[in-house]
Amino acid sequence: MPDGAAPQFRPGFAALRGALDPDLGGIPRPNSRTRPRPAAVLLMLSDSGHPDITFTERAHTLRHHPGQISLPGGALEPGETPVEAALREAEEEIGLPAAAVTVLGSLPEAHVTVSRFQVTAVVAQWDGRAPIAAVGLDEVADVHRIGVTELTDPAHRATAALGNGYRGPAFVFGELFIWGFTAHLVDHVLDVAGWSRPWDRSRELPVPRRFHRDRAID
Repeated sequence: MPDGAAPQFRPGFAALRGALDPDLGGIPRPNSRTRPRPAAVLLMLSDSGHPDITFTERAHTLRHHPGQISLPGGALEPGETPVEAALREAEEEIGLPAAAVTVLGSLPEAHVTVSRFQVTAVVAQWDGRAPIAAVGLDEVADVHRIGVTELTDPAHRATAALGNGYRGPAFVFGELFIWGFTAHLVDHVLDVAGWSRPWDRSRELPVPRRFHRDRAID
């Protein structure tokens, strides 16, 4: 149980511990030409008085999802588990040492169609005090920490809409538009923790072009 979290957030951390699978992150995911490439992301919850989630803004020069708001992460290296990959990527991208992170568990794999990755989301907590910033500037343009209270504020919730018929959860903070796989993960974790608040799902906003263009699909 995190000591730093305010009392109203502690049941949420306990709920996450009970709902996540602690063993998923230990199962090797070998590369194969017959399946999508395995990858992992790290959903980091600070256990401070007002918990937040750390997001990365992808470099605008990347082939897939340039400029999109995402979570630290990337492809597994040979022999790595999803947990090992998520922690390594977080250190490479935002300078967060693995020793500062306590893994709570993992969510089942999810397929990301555009980039053809099979992604395991690793959920973890940290004290929120270790200095973090965009380190891997070839991959990360910026780092954004957004509080759970702000993420669950109905004023920041919307349904993301694309012309192809896609509809999904979104979190909107000025020019920052969090949608797609990342928004689904955050929405799910907030629900499991019992932190979600009712919001107007009929409020549809188009995904800004800068957050859904791809330079190429190979």
